[in-house]
Amino acid sequence: MMFTIDRKNNATVADALKCLLLFCFVFLLSGKSAAQDSQSRSDDFVYLLNADEIRYSELLNPDAQLLVGNVVFRHDSMYMYCDSALFFQKVNSFNAYSNVRTEQGDTLFMFGDSLLYDGVTRIAHLRGEVRLENRDMILLTDSLNYDRNTSLGYFFNGGTLLDAENTLTSDYGEYDTDAGIAIFRRDVVLESPDYTMNTDTLVYDAEGRVARFVCPTTIVSENNVIETRNGWLETETKNSVLLDRSVLSYSDGEQLMTGDSIVYNDADSLVWGFGNAVINDYSDHIDVHGDYVFFDRTKDSAVVTGRALAIEYSSGDSLFLHADTFKLRTIYGENDSVLNRQVKAYHKVMAFRTDVQMVCDSLEFETVDSCLTLYKDPVVWSDGQQILGEVIKAYMNDSTIERAVVSGQALSVERIDDECFNQISGREITGFFVDGDIDRALVDGNVQVVYYPFDSDSIMIGMNVTEASNMEAFFISRKVHKIVVHESSSGVLYPMDQRPPEKLKLPNFVWLSNLRPRHRDDIFFWREKEESEKLHVNKLAKDIPLPSLPVVHKK
Repeated sequence: MMFTIDRKNNATVADALKCLLLFCFVFLLSGKSAAQDSQSRSDDFVYLLNADEIRYSELLNPDAQLLVGNVVFRHDSMYMYCDSALFFQKVNSFNAYSNVRTEQGDTLFMFGDSLLYDGVTRIAHLRGEVRLENRDMILLTDSLNYDRNTSLGYFFNGGTLLDAENTLTSDYGEYDTDAGIAIFRRDVVLESPDYTMNTDTLVYDAEGRVARFVCPTTIVSENNVIETRNGWLETETKNSVLLDRSVLSYSDGEQLMTGDSIVYNDADSLVWGFGNAVINDYSDHIDVHGDYVFFDRTKDSAVVTGRALAIEYSSGDSLFLHADTFKLRTIYGENDSVLNRQVKAYHKVMAFRTDVQMVCDSLEFETVDSCLTLYKDPVVWSDGQQILGEVIKAYMNDSTIERAVVSGQALSVERIDDECFNQISGREITGFFVDGDIDRALVDGNVQVVYYPFDSDSIMIGMNVTEASNMEAFFISRKVHKIVVHESSSGVLYPMDQRPPEKLKLPNFVWLSNLRPRHRDDIFFWREKEESEKLHVNKLAKDIPLPSLPVVHKK
């Protein structure tokens, strides 16, 4: 080691030697007490371990020693290296310049162009192309302050955090090297090979690879966009929990999932929505609501339960459909062409649209034949008409009904007033519609009719009671206009004042206005049939099995 004394201060070599001897004498006298101090006391000092050259200038730097070449300091467990330094021994600090490097154990390394280290506060100020390495994480910035008391490093002029897969940038950041936790603020961007996250505040667990966001955040990937304000994302597994009414969109915004909370498994394209969850399918003009929603994007299928509601709005008037549980599924063919879309509703199904209402136990709809099927005691109303049977099938065209088939104990009732009802029953009734209004109906098998004809002055003529094998009814403005019997039949026309009371209603007559939903919110209030209102034997009744509901597996 080379020791140089500036001659301008008029000190002599002899004076220096005297000072050195005096220092050694004092040191020996105090050795006994110093040995009794704890190890933590000795760790309070910054030690100079090496320097190729030491210089001192009372004029230029009266409080500092100038160290040049292979400078090494130690402060307890941290070693610090540089090309040159100013060592302020009295205040236990130094300024280091050029090729600055610090090492603490085998997990923490810091690099920079310069370093101001205060051994009293134990804070390191690194400047100029700063690089902090902690395990497999790297932090890059041009200004970093590192507090060894709290193991916390923070930057305030922009920084970048790198790990095996992710890159995070922000204006301000803090990093805890012990816990491996980083906090980023202002213009935060997290980039990975699969997605980009933009937010204003982010907490990142560098060891667990978990990003926690606590303010409005957007996550964009090739297949979806997430809008959230609270939650976390596991960057390796791509699993995320999204809170505070988050939105997940697919297919360029054509499909949306919204929920008070959402659990998303991106690797398997599985989504769970909780709390007023909604699926918006703008391409098919349908919204589905529920307290619980499960969506499998790979299979393009969903299960909805808990106050489940589907809204179909392709026509001018929306249809509101409620059931205990919905299941939706899309079946694809070659080149991802859609072969069929299925909608199934399970138990206590009720629907409301301004022009039509219905109730049944279960329902299914398939686009392959545009057929809507109602199972187990279905009832359909339109204005003053009511249709019921064991099974009702409606064939649609762009949400407009073209044909309906009522099978098993089929009954059509048209209310004229509180006492008079046109009634048609048979084994099967097939109705044909024009522009959504019934035009005519074919009735086959054990046909029974109670019909009130009117004269040209709209005066009721009497009550016609007919039985036949089959017949055809014609409608105008959704009211029976004419009935034609095609085969042998028996019929009697009774004057209004001579109607037999036992003939006023068919044996299976029932008027179920008390079950009819009156408005869109009424579909959530199920009413059971009275025993006298139920079908005698429901031979065609069909139970649609409930789907299994996938659950979220907690760690």
